[in-house]
Amino acid sequence: MSLPEIPKALMLQQQRAELTAHTIYKQLAEKTTDLHNKAILEKIASDELRHHNFWMSKTGEVVKPNSFQVKKTELFNKVFGPSFTLKLLERGELEDEKFYEKASKAFPQVKEIKKDEIRHESKLISLMNDEKLNYAGAVVLGLNDALVELTGTLAGLTLAIRDTSTIALTGLILGFAASLSMAASGYLSSKEEEDDGKNPITSAIYTGITYVLTVVILIAPYFFFSNVFLALAVTLALAVGIIAFYTFYISVAKSIPFTKRFLSMTLISATVAALSFVFGSVIKVFFGV
Repeated sequence: MSLPEIPKALMLQQQRAELTAHTIYKQLAEKTTDLHNKAILEKIASDELRHHNFWMSKTGEVVKPNSFQVKKTELFNKVFGPSFTLKLLERGELEDEKFYEKASKAFPQVKEIKKDEIRHESKLISLMNDEKLNYAGAVVLGLNDALVELTGTLAGLTLAIRDTSTIALTGLILGFAASLSMAASGYLSSKEEEDDGKNPITSAIYTGITYVLTVVILIAPYFFFSNVFLALAVTLALAVGIIAFYTFYISVAKSIPFTKRFLSMTLISATVAALSFVFGSVIKVFFGV
């Protein structure tokens, strides 16, 4: 039985991907001040370089890393933290199952390379110290409350007032006041659990900022559209988008299912908005607002 032939172009592509990954992990290791994280990143960088060297021995050519991918990953790391960024990177490396399967038949060493990639995803990266992920609970507290409370408030005001400017200003005032309240709640909640290593002030900041940003995004349509129902529709679409984005972040960073969490958060926000919309209609009818 003859062994399958692997096109040189595919081997060069894999070689470049491994060198790109090595460059990314090496740069992240050099920049981090967390010694625990540094050790993990250096270990993965070493593995990726070994994988690159294997493919180079097969192609006989020198390649350069993908500079765009390196810069993009560096930006993601600054914004979203190492857990999300690196798991997303490893997910990309494991996507081409057909290539690994075919290549492992031609080169048995590829099986070990694939095992390394699986270990990076399931073991090493899961040990990363990630401040952004450590305070995910504080972010969820601000995000959930802002989505539920504000979508409900805006839905109710839409029917009761019917004026986008008034709704927007009212929503901003309520949102700002609520953000301070949520920041205080985040502080007190974290204060009660100081043994978990989280700073109460940092928790309050994450909760408050998340709430404010969510408020600004959800209220924005009322500043741009004069039709209250169009503004509400856009706001609800943005709410679903925010839920999808954050759920995707958590699902990647913590390796948990996306669909169930997304549907749960969306259903809660939609239900509250619908009930508030009905309540606004009742207020308008009975009080003639």
